[in-house]
Amino acid sequence: MNDYINFALTVFTGFFAICNPIANIPIFLGFVQNETINDQRILAKKSTIIAFFILVSFLLLGKYIFEIFGLTIPAFKMTGGILIFYIGFEMLLSKSPQSKKTNVPTVFDDSIAISPLAIPLLTGPGTIVTGMNFIANADNISKMLVVFSCGALIMLLNFFAFYYSKYIIKAMGHNLIKVLGKIMGLILSIIGMAMLVEGIKLAFDLSIIVS
Repeated sequence: MNDYINFALTVFTGFFAICNPIANIPIFLGFVQNETINDQRILAKKSTIIAFFILVSFLLLGKYIFEIFGLTIPAFKMTGGILIFYIGFEMLLSKSPQSKKTNVPTVFDDSIAISPLAIPLLTGPGTIVTGMNFIANADNISKMLVVFSCGALIMLLNFFAFYYSKYIIKAMGHNLIKVLGKIMGLILSIIGMAMLVEGIKLAFDLSIIVS
């Protein structure tokens, strides 16, 4: 039982760090600041639902993608670890990850719920890599369901964060949100480095020596 609790906490922490609902609020408001409250809430709902289905698609098809392209778990872990570390490092330096940079639209267009809100803001490369890594580490159906549940929970939290974004910004202030972003960046960097080390250990069969 403790194994499942620890796994669930690890998965949720990983998703929360890379798809941080609080840190995403200023970005969301940047895209929808000129829209009505009703339109903002429509975009919040649509973007998080689409993002969840994108994430689930990659989690379900990840194994087959590996087989089709001849990818290996060690290579995936090393590449994913470098990517996640890079994203976290950018957050620590107070930079927005490259995947989130795009021009703010000047007129209402609900297609922005798909891009850039659903992808790459909510389900960018980092989120997808993190989710697929957790699926690769899930050794039974129950743990896989934990990954899907945590993915659904993080999208639900993003929905509420977007839905009540103006109130949250007013209550917390921009400075506190920036601090939280840096903390999440540190956590991401650590997760990325752990993935890289694990991938190297698997690739060179160092588990007995290093552990």
